[in-house]
Amino acid sequence: MSKDASATFVNIGERTNVTGSAKFKKLILNDDYEAALDVARQQVESGAQIIDINMDEAMLDSEAAMTRFMNLIASEPDISRVPIMIDSSKWTVIEAGLKCVQGKSIVNSISLKEGEEPFFEQARKLKRYGAAVVVMAFDQDGQADTADRKVEICTRSYKLLTEKIGFPPEDIIFDPNIFAVATGIEEHNGYALDFIEATRRIKETLPHCHVSGGVSNISFSFRGNEPIREAMHSVFLYYAIQAGMDMGIVNAGQLAVYADIPENLKERVEDVILNRRDDATDRLLEIADEYRGAGKKRVVDLAWREKTVQERLSHALVNGITDFIDEDTEEARLQAERPLHVIEGPLMDGMNVVGDLFGSGKMFLPQVVKSGSRYEESGRASDSFYRRRESEEPQC
Repeated sequence: MSKDASATFVNIGERTNVTGSAKFKKLILNDDYEAALDVARQQVESGAQIIDINMDEAMLDSEAAMTRFMNLIASEPDISRVPIMIDSSKWTVIEAGLKCVQGKSIVNSISLKEGEEPFFEQARKLKRYGAAVVVMAFDQDGQADTADRKVEICTRSYKLLTEKIGFPPEDIIFDPNIFAVATGIEEHNGYALDFIEATRRIKETLPHCHVSGGVSNISFSFRGNEPIREAMHSVFLYYAIQAGMDMGIVNAGQLAVYADIPENLKERVEDVILNRRDDATDRLLEIADEYRGAGKKRVVDLAWREKTVQERLSHALVNGITDFIDEDTEEARLQAERPLHVIEGPLMDGMNVVGDLFGSGKMFLPQVVKSGSRYEESGRASDSFYRRRESEEPQC
């Protein structure tokens, strides 16, 4: 993957969505909007560059909930500094959000499902609002599942938007439908590869548009097994971004580092995502229970603590581990001639590893942000000691 492709990928936080997050749904239904704001804040802190907000719940007044939450976000600078994606299947809810949003927003979504006239009507309104739009690969014949159908519907939508109503092509974001793979149904085996191939063709033939999708859909058949799901998301993104996917709805705080996925797991996940073997699903199922329930407990493997302090600092930076920052930084300081050398030496070496992984597409921006904050914490500890010692030295 090129460095530019990885660097420009936009992470859309998915947790402020009542249809996708049980926690967020419970908070909204319980009228606990302050705690719901914390969910949005955590997504931004974890590296989300856009947050997706959805209030489509039968027990909610969705318009009122969208209006209230959007107004609350407007008063929170640490949340409102990122763009908002207004996500709803109801046009009235979308308009309620558009009336409250500050700055340029994104609407998710419109499609040709009900024909061209409703499509034009909604697109014209979005153009007046100045909003970008997610266009689903969906027409009156249903959702596109093959690469050819995805490209066909997106091409038709693009021409209608740009040629008929002058919609800015750079404000068009296509969602060519990410469907679950490894479901046990043979027809589903090629869904990931179809998305990747469609993305490549869309980006080659439809100038200035973008491609997005709901990444968690790809791993739906492994719900309950988070390590497997994270590996599937990471592998899928690795190949989809190479093909031109430039944004995606993800849980920004839970993305496995591609380079850290165990080789046995990575191979089997890639077999599934790239549809390389007829028995790919069975082979992934064979090892799935080995990872079930492991989740973030994988960091409890402390074998890396036996390495040199320089290697330990690099490992902690890449994986965003904070547990040993003080003691490792102090150990490195004692070995260095001056505390400043810790910052310029092992800490910078660790960030160089992060930069290399990011540049090759094996690490995503939320992970880089997390690593950067670890670097800052370690550097601050060393630099603080350095400055304190300098001030205590006798002056001539």
